[in-house]
Amino acid sequence: MDAKKKAIDRAGAIALARESATVFATKGKNVLRLDMKTDPSDDEIAALVVGPSGNLRAPALRVGKTLLVGFDEATYATLLTPE
Repeated sequence: MDAKKKAIDRAGAIALARESATVFATKGKNVLRLDMKTDPSDDEIAALVVGPSGNLRAPALRVGKTLLVGFDEATYATLLTPE
């Protein structure tokens, strides 16, 4: 889905995270990892993936069963570099 054409609201962002096995979210200089097997609450997920606008934070990228929200160069390099 192209978020430039249609914003992903809170409910959509939570659904996207729930379709993932792992969510990595950058908050400031910290990268937080959320294992979706722990069945986090909607509020816990939203705190990581929803921005002040009420929509999915940018940039957001789904790679397989992993959702990356925010930008951290080291995390992108680790998850996007072929083995």
